[in-house]
Amino acid sequence: MSNVIAERTRAVVPVTVAAGPKRKGGWIPTLGLLAGALYTLFPVLWVLIASTKSIDQLFSTFTLLPGSGLLTNLHQLSAYRGGEFWEWMVNSALYAGVGGALSALLSGVTGYALAKYRFAGRGAIFNILLAGVLMPPVVLAVPQYLLFAKAGLADSYWSVLLPSVISPYGIYLARIYAAGAIPDDVLEAGRMDGASEWRLFRSVALPMMAPGLVTVFLFQFVAIWNNFLLPFVMLGDDHKFPVTVGLYTLLLQGANAPALYTLVITGALLSVLPLIALFLSLQRFWRLDLLSGAVKS
Repeated sequence: MSNVIAERTRAVVPVTVAAGPKRKGGWIPTLGLLAGALYTLFPVLWVLIASTKSIDQLFSTFTLLPGSGLLTNLHQLSAYRGGEFWEWMVNSALYAGVGGALSALLSGVTGYALAKYRFAGRGAIFNILLAGVLMPPVVLAVPQYLLFAKAGLADSYWSVLLPSVISPYGIYLARIYAAGAIPDDVLEAGRMDGASEWRLFRSVALPMMAPGLVTVFLFQFVAIWNNFLLPFVMLGDDHKFPVTVGLYTLLLQGANAPALYTLVITGALLSVLPLIALFLSLQRFWRLDLLSGAVKS
């Protein structure tokens, strides 16, 4: 008996593996990441500092030295054409918020159907969606404009909202997440209890897919907020412009009125703040298994 106890004791004793020698050059990836972070964040830092300068300070002082004209720039930007900048911001929030929410919902329904149902042509549909992910937006801008112009929807809010609802990349992410997050056994148990397919999606699948759909919403919100080409082609009324197109028109006017450059820089800073706030408020919904599911597929 003592021998058996001794053998079992030895079996459960953890074995410590000696750490091997550190790899040479392990600092190189860290240095590369730091360089990439600096390359990405430096323009944001420049916009933050430049927005504090008056028009004289902007062209006469060192770039990384802050100025004293931030409040004046904010006041002038708010007063420009009766507050047109804030109208652009509201338009961007409308396009990105409604478009992102509808896109996340449509991506969830489509991704769930592609992941959990077997039907003819499922593979072909998914391959077409993957081709849509690779399609550059500039290729679709002119055909979309011609279609909306023929339907009488050009230069309207719908001309920017409707193309933003369908996101091939969002559908792809939702399909991957639904395949990994929703067990087939749970759905089969619900069907045995008499639940309809719509109730299964609404009460079972949708709560399980919530983290993935929040991620799709965040991606699509940022994409629509930063989109320039589609509203630039579709819209002609400056009261319907998003902030990207509005600041571009303001920049063009700055060629004849250099004082507008400070307004463009200050507007660029303000346009970034909603994205930062949105990311900080939704980051708790991020899940690493979304990416790990993509790798497994």
